[in-house]
Formats: sequence, C-alpha cells, structure tokens
Amino acid sequence: MIQNQPPTYLNYIGGQWKTSISGETIASRNPAKPQELVGYVQKSSLADLSDAANAAKAAKDAWRKTASPVRGEYLERTANILEERLQEIAETATCEMGKSLSETKGETIRGIALLRYYAGEGMYKTGDVIPTTDGEAFMFTDRVPLGVVGVITPWNFPVSIPIWKMAPALVYGNTVVIKTAQEAAVTGSKVIECFAAAGFPDGVINMVTGSGAVIGQGIIDHPAINAITFTGSNAVGKRVAAGAAARGAKYQLEMGGKNPIIVAADADINLAVEATISGAFRSTGQKCTATSRAIIHRQVYDLFKEKLLEQIKKIKIGYGLDADTWMGPSANKDQFQTVLAYIEKGKEEGAALLCGGRRCEAEKLKYGYFVEPTVFENVKKDMTIFQEEIFGPVLVLVKVDSIEEAILTANDVKYGLSASIFTKDIGTMFYFIKNMEAGLVRINAESAGLELQAPFGGLKESSSYSREQGQGAKEFFTSTRTIYVKP
Repeated sequence: MIQNQPPTYLNYIGGQWKTSISGETIASRNPAKPQELVGYVQKSSLADLSDAANAAKAAKDAWRKTASPVRGEYLERTANILEERLQEIAETATCEMGKSLSETKGETIRGIALLRYYAGEGMYKTGDVIPTTDGEAFMFTDRVPLGVVGVITPWNFPVSIPIWKMAPALVYGNTVVIKTAQEAAVTGSKVIECFAAAGFPDGVINMVTGSGAVIGQGIIDHPAINAITFTGSNAVGKRVAAGAAARGAKYQLEMGGKNPIIVAADADINLAVEATISGAFRSTGQKCTATSRAIIHRQVYDLFKEKLLEQIKKIKIGYGLDADTWMGPSANKDQFQTVLAYIEKGKEEGAALLCGGRRCEAEKLKYGYFVEPTVFENVKKDMTIFQEEIFGPVLVLVKVDSIEEAILTANDVKYGLSASIFTKDIGTMFYFIKNMEAGLVRINAESAGLELQAPFGGLKESSSYSREQGQGAKEFFTSTRTIYVKP
C-alpha cells in the first residue's frame, strides 16, 4: 500500500487545500517499520492556524442559518464517501499508528455509523415548550450553536475520535477547526478529504496539521475560536482548561484512565480472563478505557492468573496488515520508550514481573516499536505502575479479600473513566454500581468499549465532566436559550 514516494498532504482552509506558509513538512512513519514513510503533512505555523480560524469565523453565520436537516444531509454524504474508502483509510491508519487492520476497519465502520447517527440528529427537536403563569404568554427553549469549535484529537483512534467530535459540532450548527495528532495526521487528512468531497460550504470545516505546542496552543488561544473539544493527556488537558477559561471559551476534556476490572469469587473465570486480555492488550493497551489493573478475589486469584498467563502466550504480535496479527506496536518511538520506562519503574519499586517486560526481539519485529504483553503482580497501591496511566500493554494484578476492599482499591487513583466487574451476584453488581467512581461502569464486560448512542466521559481527573457521543454531545456543542413571547 505504501508508495516508494509517499504523498504530501495539505492543510484544508476555507474550502481549499493549501501548503503551510513556511512550506515545511513533517514525515509520518510506520511504527512497525520505522524506516517506512507513510506520507508527509504540513508543518504549520500560527499564521496558518489564524487563517483557518478566520475562515471558520467567516462561515459560521451562514452555516448556523442552514436548516439542521440540510446539515444532516452533508453528514450522510460524508458517511457514504467514507464507506466507499473504508479499506483505504483503515489500511492507512494501520500503517500510520500500528493497530491491526481488523481494529482499524472496525473503527472506520464506527466512524460511518457516527456520521449517520448525527445526520439523523438534524431532524430532531432542539427545544421544549415551558408553562408560564401568564395565560397570554408563550415560553419555550431552543438551542443555538457556539460558533467556531476547535477540535484537538489524539493518535489512538485517528478515524472515530475526529468524527465523534466533528459530526455533532457540525450538525448543531458550528464551524470547525481541527488539529489531528501529528502521529496520525495522514489518516486525519484522508478523513477530512471525505468531508470535503461531501461539499460542505467553504470555511465550515478547516484542518491544520503541525505540533501541539504551536497549533494546539494556537487553538487554545485564538480569539475567533469559541469552544474547544480535546481528547488527550491530563497534562495537556489542564493547559486547554486554563487557556480556555482565561478568555471565556467553553471547553470539553476527555483525558486519561487507570481502569480496573474486578474479578469476584463467583465470577466466570474464563470470561473474565478473555475480557481482561482484550481490554488490556487490544490496540496495544493504547485506549483511554484500556484495562490496566485486575483486582482479583483471593479465592480465585491463582486460577485467574494461571489462565491469564496461558492465554497471553497465544497473542500474535506483528504487523497490523498481516491477517493473523492480534497486537501491533506502540504508535511511536516516544510512547514505546515511555512504556519501557514504566516497566523498569515497576521492577525498581518491587513488583514481580510475571511475563513480558521487554522489547520484542524476533527478527521481523526488533526494529519496530513492539513491546511484549507485560503482567506484574505483588503490586502495591503506592507504586507508580498502579497509579499512573501507562498507555501500553502493561497489566497489574492485585489480590483482595472482599468486594468492599476491591472497590476501595479500584477507587484509590486520581482517574475515574471506566471500570468493570465480573460476578454472578446481583447484590455485588449493585454494590459495584453504587460505589464505583467511574463515568463508565460495566458488568460482566471488559472496561473498554461503548455504544455510540450512549454518553461517554469520566469522573475525577479523567474528564471535565462533560459528555461526548449520543445525546450528551448536544449539551456541549450548543447553548440553551429561553424565549418568552407576549402579544
């Protein structure tokens, strides 16, 4: 798929594909084969970002006045184009950030479904009639767009996350300036090509590629941008919040997780093991909802550990385009080195390494950013690998004596994104639901994954307490007005 001379992708500003003002580009490389180039994207400046923000500002009034069913039709056309290009875009995502082709296909299919879901939103009501004490008056609410929305997205879901932010922003009448992650900007460019081909009016959608320090910070600071939706690290999320608050812009943050799976004494151990492996090692652990802590009742700890290690041996690590690959590489060199550093930290702090813990040394893999599936036990709550998000194929096992202890242990981190439990007891289920500090609570299912029509977001430091997807998106991307009419 990758050509000898990989193409160069341009910014999309005001309905035109443009080179950066500097003319400089950034190379995107395949993390499974770092010597292989996927393509080049623009190394943009603040001047490029300002052009995009001003184009979005110039387009916002006309787009706001466009009927919402018509806005939905643009999204439907985009879905059709993305569906036609599904294989190409999935292959690009696999080559650019390493996930298996089956995963990137699934992600692209989800992107298509998200576009069609929000296309339908254009036909739904945007307000309610409210009773008034004056019998001659009429009072109702409606929702109005925010204006220009800045979108900052990560590299781990380069198709679906840009879509689940852009689609609701657009159907509710906002214009968009998006910065996709530099490590997945070729994939992001191909997604924007689908929007452009759908015929959106000039300036409604704008994309600028480049570094987070320049373009991401530019989105935070630009006065023409009325709101910012961000998915990424906690450190950067705090900068988004501070910068947006300083100038009165609305902001939405989805950040890290340190997600537990609790295995009760009465759990179906085979199902719990299957869910733990999928949650911890699918996408090489590079999901904000990935399982990173397994908290297991003492009565079933040894059996769970035995079955877990047995199944981990069967994981096929390799290039994402190979049909039998189950787990690919870390998405880039920095993340690869970060994962290995956390593994070393776990050893230094006294955790017992049960498996993995090294770079893959197989001849075919040793030059890529491949890390073995890694499991630690004897992990204490004050250890770094228990407390901090690793974003890699690393799982820690913790033994507990009761469900009460399990939930206290699970809650003893700064994050609160996702959590799951395996149990057959209805009382245990409800105790978990009532006491677990997480925005996504799952029973007898892995911690990762959620249907697109449901609101998604975390508690504590995992989120700004706003919600994405489903009807929850409307709360962020619009503002409610109350109208009082008296003849």
